[in-house]
Amino acid sequence: MATPIFERETWLDISVNIIPLFIIGFFVALFAVASPWAIEGLTSILGFALLVVPFVLLAYLTYIAARLIEDAEAE
Repeated sequence: MATPIFERETWLDISVNIIPLFIIGFFVALFAVASPWAIEGLTSILGFALLVVPFVLLAYLTYIAARLIEDAEAE
C-alpha cells in the first residue's frame, strides 16, 4: 500500500493555503480559456503574471509549511 505524502492533520493545517490555490487556479484557467478582454501583449502578460506568480509562491510556501509541520510532529 502506498504511503501518503502528508498525514491527515497536516492536510487540515495547510487547507487554509490550498483553498486560495484552487481559487487562483480557477481564475487562471478562466482567463486563459474565456478571456473577457482582448489579449494585448504587455497588459495581458502582467495580468497573468499577477495571478501565476502568487500561485507559484503560495504553492511553494504551502509545501514548505507542510514539511515543517510534518517534521515538528515527528519529533
